[in-house]
Formats: sequence, structure tokens, C-alpha cells
Amino acid sequence: MTKKLKLEELGRIDVETFKKIEKIPLVIVLDSVRSMHNVGAIFRTGDAFLIQKVVLCGITPQPPHREIHKAALGATESVDWIYEQDINVAIENIKKDNFNIIGIEQTSDSRMISDFEIKSDEKYALILGNEVDGISDEALPNVDVFLEIPQLGTKHSLNVSVCGGIVIWEFAKALGL
Repeated sequence: MTKKLKLEELGRIDVETFKKIEKIPLVIVLDSVRSMHNVGAIFRTGDAFLIQKVVLCGITPQPPHREIHKAALGATESVDWIYEQDINVAIENIKKDNFNIIGIEQTSDSRMISDFEIKSDEKYALILGNEVDGISDEALPNVDVFLEIPQLGTKHSLNVSVCGGIVIWEFAKALGL
């Protein structure tokens, strides 16, 4: 008979071990994401898939905060993060470390994520934008490639944390998780 596993049966690592193990070459950049729940959810997803770090930019709230913690469930302690006010400074610093800058945005030249080849020997930074305005206009020229998730219904976008979960999973699979 099927039973749900208890927490102690899942075999999860502790924060100290998480900090020491090799991460996939993936950074998540939050460009003025306003919802603390979205921020927390991205941290939690980042923990699940061993990303390198989260970069918080603009008006994106920073830990510690009770509302971020509700969704993150402690992942702000395991996943490395930094705050950089200016999105373009953040992008410039990430590019110095040879990351491909990928904007998750519907643009005139965006490609479907299913049509994009994620190379296992490359490093990627995924930019997720504001819930209403998307990626900052001033950041658009500094993005290498724009990707979008195919959507077949009546709505034109997904929640930031849902979108983040989908793209992080796609990149994590290809990068050797």
C-alpha cells in the first residue's frame, strides 16, 4: 500500500552540507519582483535544484522577512544570495563570470524555451521580472537571449514563481541535476 514519506525518510541534506556541495551553473536574478511570496518561492525552488545563487535587484524585498520565510521555509539560509540595486550592474557582474544572460520575457524576438538548446557546459543566469511590468526596459539591451514558456489559454502570463519553477527545472535537467 502506498504511503506518504515522513520528513526523516526523505534523506534531505542539512544547510551546512548544502553550502559545501557542487551547485549547477545557474543563477536566478529577480528584477524588481515585488511579492515576498514569489521571492520566497524562488529561494525554495533554488534550494530544490541546487542553484548557485539568487540576485535580488531593484525593489525586490530581501530576507530576513516573515513573509519571505513563509514560502522559502528556510531556503534563504541555504541558497546564497546578494542584493544589487541596479539590474544592469548585476548583469555586468554576472557576465564577468561568463554566464549567458537569459531573460524570461515575451518580446518581439523571444524564443520558446522548448526551441532553445541548453548546453550542459555553459553557465546561465535567468532574469525574472516584475509581476506587472516584466524585466526592466533598461535591462533589455543587456540580455543575450529571451525565452518564453508556451501558453495556450486566455491569460498572457504566468505567476513569477510558477514561471521560475518551470524554467529552473528545464535548466536544471539540462545542466546535470
